[in-house]
Amino acid sequence: MTITQLYYVLAVAEHKNFTLAAEKCFVTQPTLSMQIQKLEEELDIQIFDRTKKPIGLTDVGEKIVVQAKNIVNEANRIKDIVDQQKGFIGGDFRIGIIPTIMPTLLPMFLNNFIKKYPKVNVIIEELTTNEIINKLKNGHLDCAIAATPLDEEKLKEIVLYYEPFVAYVPESSQNIGKKEIEVSDLDVEKILLLQDGHCFRNSILNLCKASQLNKDHHFHLESGSFETLIKLSDEGLGTTLLPYLHTMDLSEKSKAKLKPFVDPKPAREVSLLFPKNELKIHIIEALRSTIQGVVRGAIAFSNVEIISPK
Repeated sequence: MTITQLYYVLAVAEHKNFTLAAEKCFVTQPTLSMQIQKLEEELDIQIFDRTKKPIGLTDVGEKIVVQAKNIVNEANRIKDIVDQQKGFIGGDFRIGIIPTIMPTLLPMFLNNFIKKYPKVNVIIEELTTNEIINKLKNGHLDCAIAATPLDEEKLKEIVLYYEPFVAYVPESSQNIGKKEIEVSDLDVEKILLLQDGHCFRNSILNLCKASQLNKDHHFHLESGSFETLIKLSDEGLGTTLLPYLHTMDLSEKSKAKLKPFVDPKPAREVSLLFPKNELKIHIIEALRSTIQGVVRGAIAFSNVEIISPK
């Protein structure tokens, strides 16, 4: 039995196809099939039910896959221990970031990080929260940045910062003359939201529920981007809510339409997520330190009310 054989087993279990699994493992399909067959012969069992389409696991195969994940992770951990001992911070590092954080946070820290740690090959994907959770659990990401708390049993969370929500109101709004607003000031029938599937949308829904939103009221689903929501608001179609960092690059004319909330300010918690096996924790800690260093000067407030994306 070899680590490579177990790696091939995990690939087939995930992709449910020998050819696709071989492509993902950068080997030929006969090579992968032969190694899995050798393992099955050694164990004297069938790991896969090849009569199913797509290929499925046998009952004992499901148990083997669970153990194989543990073994492969622990094998990777050995290299991780050596790298930490040598003080080496390098190699491929895969990060997932949700869409409502990516465009504002990434430009703030990426250049600093790659200059400070030039041996790290950063691979970044923009993913939904659900995609991030699945990829972290399956070992396809080393860490992720998302709105929390998510309370996933197999994942750890390290809080990076708390980001307040800011209202962007049209000039026709009765709130345009106010310096600060309360949640109860929002016209809940004219809230412009991101499309379904964005955790930022869910946070706003939770925020408005806190203001005893009437069930007969409805939210207008308008767009998949903050830029479009801002333009719709400029046309007088309603108020939208933005994460604070997204407001920093707005024009002075647009900034005049921003209204912060009274204390405690509603905010989202933004965290680093990573598997509990803590693979590449030395790189994760380097990333945490870099991000907190650049964000600390951008967001300076303490009286916040965390609105969970759930």
